[in-house]
Amino acid sequence: MAISKLLEGNESFIRKKFKKHKERFVELVQKGQNPKVLFIGCSDSRVVPTLITDTKPGDLFIVRNIGNFVPPFSPDDEFHSTAAAIEYAVSVLEVDEIIVCGHSYCGAIESMYKEINDPNLIHVKKWLELGESTKKYVEGRLNKNASKREKLTMSEKVSVIFQMVNLLTYPDVEKRVEDGRLNIRGWYYKIETGKIEIYDQEKNDFVQI
Repeated sequence: MAISKLLEGNESFIRKKFKKHKERFVELVQKGQNPKVLFIGCSDSRVVPTLITDTKPGDLFIVRNIGNFVPPFSPDDEFHSTAAAIEYAVSVLEVDEIIVCGHSYCGAIESMYKEINDPNLIHVKKWLELGESTKKYVEGRLNKNASKREKLTMSEKVSVIFQMVNLLTYPDVEKRVEDGRLNIRGWYYKIETGKIEIYDQEKNDFVQI
């Protein structure tokens, strides 16, 4: 996609969508943002949080990374963008909800099962180590006759659950959940249908809304 196309898109945005939400943008500038939801999603270009939830500017505080992973709390890490965003959303913005949204046909999940030797992908390789617990869980429970797609779908969903667990390693997240001030939810978005499945803790499974 040429840069000129993106700039044309900005002009179209100003003429149409910005005009429609102008009062909202002015309010957000004057009063600051006050989102109630932290949305942790994948960087996949096919997964657009505001589009699939039909939300307005200022509604979601969004974190996107490869695989919608949540690194466990680790105060020794010098630079950690995802952890910093989680801390800011919870301790400064004081969101009420955190959504971890996985999705179908996730390239990160598929890449977890591949050997990565490209020296240009050293950070990708390291990042995908966050999926090791998911791999071990799935490989230990999946039927040997299951297809590749069944394995990847199961991995995509199980990964969401492990990220929810990792969120609880953050001290203020754990405290606010225990106090009833914060909820953590797991979603699974199906690109091919546009529908969302929600993790049901009692059933330990994802159910379609």
